[in-house]
Amino acid sequence: MTTPTLDVDLTDLDLFTDGDVHGTFARLRRHSPVYWNATPDGGGFWALTRYRDVAAAYNDAARLSSRNGTVMGGSYRRSADSAGGQMLIASDSPEHRLLRQQVHRAFLPDLLERAGTVVRRYVSAALDEVLATGAADFAEVALELPRGLLAAMFGLDRDEATRMLTLTRHMIGFKDPLYTDGDDTMTLVAAQVEIFDLIGALVAERRRRPGDDLVSILVGARLNGRPMTEHEILYNCLNVAVGGDETTPFTAAAAVEAFAHHPEQFDRLLADPAMLDSALAEIFRWTSTNSYVQRTAKTELTIGGQRITPGQSVTLWNVSANFDEEVFARPEVFDVGRHPNRHLAFGSGPHRCIGLGAAWMEIRILLEELVERRMRFEVAGPVRRLRSNFMLGPTRLPVRVQAHR
Repeated sequence: MTTPTLDVDLTDLDLFTDGDVHGTFARLRRHSPVYWNATPDGGGFWALTRYRDVAAAYNDAARLSSRNGTVMGGSYRRSADSAGGQMLIASDSPEHRLLRQQVHRAFLPDLLERAGTVVRRYVSAALDEVLATGAADFAEVALELPRGLLAAMFGLDRDEATRMLTLTRHMIGFKDPLYTDGDDTMTLVAAQVEIFDLIGALVAERRRRPGDDLVSILVGARLNGRPMTEHEILYNCLNVAVGGDETTPFTAAAAVEAFAHHPEQFDRLLADPAMLDSALAEIFRWTSTNSYVQRTAKTELTIGGQRITPGQSVTLWNVSANFDEEVFARPEVFDVGRHPNRHLAFGSGPHRCIGLGAAWMEIRILLEELVERRMRFEVAGPVRRLRSNFMLGPTRLPVRVQAHR
């Protein structure tokens, strides 16, 4: 049997907005599961698309480094991330272990419980308004989730949380015409500068008047007996802000889109609310909002028969692994009762997403509120998706809404 020649470009953003993403990854898994994606500058990166390779790579921190950054092209005029060794997601141990110990304190039950109260208040008010009007752009409604989380985690009011949301959206969507004026690079740089200014002001304020929010925790934190540097505080506040702001609203909007297309699955949830946890797991698998992460080979290694040399970029495609037919029965089916469901939406191993608990809490609150109101959705117009291969989800999702009796 002849192996087909694959001409796949995973930097082609059209593929992720209007193309057949899952069909493309299915072909890669079948014919070239460890795929060399050449780039116009003469370089390229390896793409891991099978579940077993992605899971193994997440757990191979000894040979695959995070220090050069987890997003391709996410650092201005540098091949390596300027936050390397200083930001949780862009560090290896021992720095990663020390940073994680401190940032984790912002995700302990007390703070998450307080954050959940604010998130529920914001989301509940928004859903009541949607139900009253009968229509909405759910991509906008979904922003209430991170708005509430930011308000609690950073000690912000609603307007300040909205400002931070706007800046992180421009950072993640710097290649999307919706968020840029045509100069991708300057959009990224301007957003980063502004968000560092905003966080810097919060740091200065918390030094004067400490509270019980993330910024205060990091201002008072110590790494191996020394205070965190200003850069470490800024980078890790940014880490939490971007992770918390951008993943959950895209996941929430994509979940509502999935229920609109598969109303029988929402009916199952209405009939048996005990399925909430399995529904949550399926939502995270199905949406795979954070589509990939990047690693850099520290040493020569072989994956799937392919020789990878030191310094080469290796990308771990969650969006492909979560639809791998070898692991998930009928992965193309949205099934709120799926079990088992060992998805990799939050990664695995030492770099497993530190915000997992917060994301789970936010989407759970949304589902609980939707079930309580018995809200049914119908897509009411063209859906627009973020122009990105890193973050997947709708930026516009017009829906008609009614309470199902």
